[in-house]
Amino acid sequence: MFAEIITIGDELLIGQVVDTNSAWMGQELNKIGIEVLRIVSIRDREEEIMEAIDNAMERVNIVLVTGGLGPTKDDITKQTLCKYFHTELVFNEEVFENVKRVLAGKIPMNALNKSQAMVPKDCMVINNPVGSASVSWFERDGKVLVSMPGVPQEMIAVMTESVLPKLHDRFQTDVIMHQTFLVQHYPESVLAEKLESWENTLPECIKLAYLPKLGIIRLRLTGRGQNREEVKVLLEREKLKLEEILGEDIFSEEDTPLEVIVGELLKKKKLTVSTAESCTGGSIAARLTSIAGSSEYFNGSVVAYSNEVKMGLLHVSSETLERYGAVSEETVIEMVKGAMKTLKTDCAVATSGIAGPGGGTPEKPVGTVWIAAGYKNEIHTYKQETNRGRGMNIERAGNNALLMLRDLLK
Repeated sequence: MFAEIITIGDELLIGQVVDTNSAWMGQELNKIGIEVLRIVSIRDREEEIMEAIDNAMERVNIVLVTGGLGPTKDDITKQTLCKYFHTELVFNEEVFENVKRVLAGKIPMNALNKSQAMVPKDCMVINNPVGSASVSWFERDGKVLVSMPGVPQEMIAVMTESVLPKLHDRFQTDVIMHQTFLVQHYPESVLAEKLESWENTLPECIKLAYLPKLGIIRLRLTGRGQNREEVKVLLEREKLKLEEILGEDIFSEEDTPLEVIVGELLKKKKLTVSTAESCTGGSIAARLTSIAGSSEYFNGSVVAYSNEVKMGLLHVSSETLERYGAVSEETVIEMVKGAMKTLKTDCAVATSGIAGPGGGTPEKPVGTVWIAAGYKNEIHTYKQETNRGRGMNIERAGNNALLMLRDLLK
């Protein structure tokens, strides 16, 4: 069963608002066996809305529309839907009572707010538990179109409480199951070559997707069928084959952020960690502390951008900096040792590099980052050399640092 999502609003197309609605909807629809075929974003223009709906209704059985339901003149979705489905707006007392309930004590009722109770006559109306814009459910020729508010918390509320259960009851859907693996130590092309023979023998109902991140590849196996147990058995069989091929290069069998994986290891082993960061500017510390409960294992960070801070707080020797430079294996080794000593932790990671866009030399071009991870008396180092632009260089260094720490702790 396929669905199409149409998001309405000029703000989406000029980049003023990021469309998080479609991502959430895609995930939740997938859980009930509905696959999103296409996502379309359009302006608040009648002819464009009409065209998008017409095209979607030809392709799929379920069309989900968000946005354009506010009380102001630029919100024209309701009027356009009336035109498309050859109906008219009528006043709905039940919706009006819901609008009064939602606005009570917050916003004074006026003519614009009252207009929210004007709804298409020939549709099923679903009240919005957290907002004033109601949901319109249309059916035509066995197909469904649902128009919902674009405010994310309102859309999530109406989808969760009403729309998803109704869609599940209305349509016979396949079972869709996913299994995600996080893989390290492979470029995408090399991994694809290694898995080619296995991938070519996958059953027709099992599909493999490569989802590269910086320094990591996510492999997603998707199984589809009418019987949940059969799909589960097939996925398990292919999972075992993949584990045999890749072994310990699979470091997680869930799509879990690295900082969560490392945090769980630290808690399990009752260890503390710190970071000594130059080019990554504290971003690794930010990732580690973004996890609730990280105070159990995270002691602190030194963002040592200057050599003076490297020497003063992390005890990097001036001789090391003069002889090898700040971007060197020798420097990050001393930074890791200094972090563990200064911040009194069992383990630490350190980074020093040239994130860009400028500052590189022929010997140390932009993208060069030295990374170290230390645990007790053992220190591992890695030289990152690929330049993907400042932001990606920093993110990749953070991923590599956390992967190295995980390997040490394992």
